[in-house]
Amino acid sequence: MIFFAPRRRITMPPEDLSVTVGGREVPVAIRRNARARRLILRIDPDGCGVTVTVPSVVRLDDAISFVRGRTDWIADRLDSIPAPIALSDGADVPVLGVAHRVRHDPNAHAVPQRDGEIVVVGRAEHLSRRLRDWFRREARREIAPRVAAKAAQLGRKPGRITIRDTRSRWGSCSVAGNLSFCWRLVMAPEAVLDYVVAHEVAHLAERGHGPAFWRTVEGLTDDVATAKAWLRREGPDLHRYG
Repeated sequence: MIFFAPRRRITMPPEDLSVTVGGREVPVAIRRNARARRLILRIDPDGCGVTVTVPSVVRLDDAISFVRGRTDWIADRLDSIPAPIALSDGADVPVLGVAHRVRHDPNAHAVPQRDGEIVVVGRAEHLSRRLRDWFRREARREIAPRVAAKAAQLGRKPGRITIRDTRSRWGSCSVAGNLSFCWRLVMAPEAVLDYVVAHEVAHLAERGHGPAFWRTVEGLTDDVATAKAWLRREGPDLHRYG
């Protein structure tokens, strides 16, 4: 949902801001962007809040009014978001795009992935945390060697690799060459994960997103268009887990 904004100045937003939508309070995050030319309202992928991107010339009060004037739109979008999927015993979760059944076995000695199952050990109340930790480790195990290989292909040396639970982006590359990735990528098909790694590693050589950048990405992975389309279409569903 995009609206052009008047050219006014914005002040710093308050720490806590929310709007009432359908009888419940929905958190609102205000993000100032000097390059933005219009107000942009987005629903967070997990449906737990909304984010409004605001040009630096727009006043805070106008940004808040903009959000509060669109509560019907917010309600419709929130209602359309599928229900979350708990990381619990018996849940089906994808690993590199392949469905696996979560099985709790308090007597097992590890957290193995085998025969279409992910076996989680320990007490039942710790299952969700242990499973998230396992996914983070799997994400690093899949991502780190790909970063090393693709960076070597470009003759570049990557910085630190961080695995996070990011909401607004699947990966990032800092000016210092440090790379960050969302652990949920390990749920996506392997080709999609490989594309995101290639995208961020390409930034070690090309900071922008011009033709030279995309040529670099295409030299590091296969079928960029298909992977990008999958992320647009299926990526938000990965945030339903846990």
